[in-house]
Amino acid sequence: MTMHNPPHPGEFITDVYMEPFGYSCRFVAKKLDVSASTLNRILKGQSSISPEMALRLSKTLGRTPESWLQMQDNYNLWQAKQSVNLTNVHSIDFAIA
Repeated sequence: MTMHNPPHPGEFITDVYMEPFGYSCRFVAKKLDVSASTLNRILKGQSSISPEMALRLSKTLGRTPESWLQMQDNYNLWQAKQSVNLTNVHSIDFAIA
C-alpha cells in the first residue's frame, strides 16, 4: 500500500518516542552512542537513516533495522515522485529485443 506523504524517520522518532516521553535530543543521542548534532540532523530531516543508524535505532528504540530503512526508503521515494520528470524516460520491450 502506498502511503501519501510518509513522514521522515526523524519526524516519526520525535512524534512517537521523544515528545510523548519528554526525552531530549541529547538523552536519546547518548543512548544511541552518537553525537547530539548527528541525531538532530535526522530529527530535522536533514540526514537520512543509514544502515548503521538503523541498527542503533533498533536496539535503542525498538522496531527492526529493516523497518527503519524501509521508512527512509518510503520517504525518499515519495519525495522523488514529487520532483522527477519521467516524460522522456521510456520502457524497453524485451519481447522484441
